[in-house]
Amino acid sequence: MAISDPIADMLTIIRNGGKAGSAKVDIPGSTIKLEMVRVLKEQGYIKDFKFLENETQGLIRVYLKYVKEGRPTIFGIQRVSKPSCRVYSKAQQIKPVLNGLGISVVSTSKGVMTDKQAKEANVGGEILCNVW
Repeated sequence: MAISDPIADMLTIIRNGGKAGSAKVDIPGSTIKLEMVRVLKEQGYIKDFKFLENETQGLIRVYLKYVKEGRPTIFGIQRVSKPSCRVYSKAQQIKPVLNGLGISVVSTSKGVMTDKQAKEANVGGEILCNVW
């Protein structure tokens, strides 16, 4: 039985788009992906995003952001919790990414947020991915 991981696919599309120097990438839409992209925009890792309606599930168009010499703003993006092995953490046990230089995207009972926001709100949850 094959297990699909749409969130890992989204992260791979963003990673590959950045390495290829693309201005934008299209990702099949879902609510959790839309919230994750919203967090990436709030934290300054991407320029912008749009949800495009179509006959099926819709598309999320992500406009990638680059720094000097055409290097992507996202140097690394890694899936933490997987369908086969979920990773949950309490608020005070969430570890910083690269000593605070990166972020963890956390799915909590109060919505999708960064690790710092989760600690401030004192809510734990599923660690979806790390971005730096």
